[in-house]
Amino acid sequence: MRDAPAAPVDLPALGTGGPFRSRNREVVHDVRGSPVAELSLVPWLFAQRTITALRRATPPEVERRKKLLTRAGWLFASGSVNGVSPEIYHRTVADVSGLPIATVRETARQVGAYAETAHESVRQARPLGAVDSWRDPRARGGCGVWTRRGEVLVVQAPANSLAVHTSWLDALALGYRVAVRPSQREPFTAHRLVSALRQAGYDHDQVALLPTDHETADRLVAEADVAIAFGADEVARKYGSSTLVMPFGPGRSKILITAGVNALDHLDTIAKSVAGHAGTGCVNATAVFVEGDPEPVAKALADRLGRLPSLPPGDERARLPVRPVAAALAMETYLRTQAGDARALLGGDTIVDELGDGSAVLRPAVFVLDRPDAPQARIELGFPCVWVLPWRRDGDALAALRDTLSLTVFTDDDELITSLVADPSIDKIQVGDRPTTWTLPGLPHEGYLGEFLMRTKAVVVD
Repeated sequence: MRDAPAAPVDLPALGTGGPFRSRNREVVHDVRGSPVAELSLVPWLFAQRTITALRRATPPEVERRKKLLTRAGWLFASGSVNGVSPEIYHRTVADVSGLPIATVRETARQVGAYAETAHESVRQARPLGAVDSWRDPRARGGCGVWTRRGEVLVVQAPANSLAVHTSWLDALALGYRVAVRPSQREPFTAHRLVSALRQAGYDHDQVALLPTDHETADRLVAEADVAIAFGADEVARKYGSSTLVMPFGPGRSKILITAGVNALDHLDTIAKSVAGHAGTGCVNATAVFVEGDPEPVAKALADRLGRLPSLPPGDERARLPVRPVAAALAMETYLRTQAGDARALLGGDTIVDELGDGSAVLRPAVFVLDRPDAPQARIELGFPCVWVLPWRRDGDALAALRDTLSLTVFTDDDELITSLVADPSIDKIQVGDRPTTWTLPGLPHEGYLGEFLMRTKAVVVD
């Protein structure tokens, strides 16, 4: 006889007065359709009052921020937060997000490690000629002082990766007060991180969790001093002209393999770029450009990715994302309508592998295209789906490589590397065997977030 399902977990909002439980609740389901939690959605008046309270609060001194973030990072990754162990948290996130539990565990560790180093990492963005305070002795002769552009940052968080939550830790390190609007599909990471910060000693008027409906979410962004928002192309279109909102849209990350390089020697790096962390992140490669014939690379990649097993997200061997069957079929339909003349070497029959419990694995897809400017190469989906294309040096050779978050290049052409580094539409470049997913605390993502959050003003103390 099967055990009765556990009652859904109560996930309150976290306002400046402490946990808040509202009448308006959103049920969070796992990928099988079972209810896992009830998330309290806050009304606009509550959200507005919270933003006002955050704005009035005074941030901790710099050294205290450093200690609090270090402690919170350890709690988030390794400790018990609100009585919830890391193991239970990992399993819950895997169940609701469909991310493999090994991926959840690894990225949770990265978020914790980033919190522990945020104080040092954020200093990478400060101009060399600037200081942190007007009290610095250098201000007596006149210097630049690095100051916040506002007091409150609002974060619109997505569900595709736990790693997105490293972004707003920079803001706390800089003295911002932060309000996080979590994804309703996976609110557990944001809830645990905010709770860990408070458990470490951050006051309630420093960081808040404000789950809302979509209409209130838009009003939250308007109410903030500055905001960051994640999403698809419409996010960039919606906020791209604003100087107070930093939009994070699709990454359209890529790999370039030039002539004379044996791509098969680097197949591990290529495969990790496409399918690492289940292929759901903006830094996962969605296009591979090959100078010469792309077919051998595509075939080898299809063979490698085709061996990945279809397993539920809680299985330690799982490496592919899982979604409810209806969501998986909708993604497959979209892929079919957009693939056009692309030739499928993997995933041509189906990318949906049902597990028999209401969920389905999204299996990898590898497509070959015959020209570098094929529009399909711009399609980014939430699973390992890659377009393999030829690349040519004639004409505007860089055109196909632009609008890229992370680019891994296999080449010995120094002039090409110089051109790629100079291109303003490419944010990150790895030369050699570094997958597009590789990063390190202190490295810029789409530039340093500090460049957006801070400004330098002249101060002279006589």
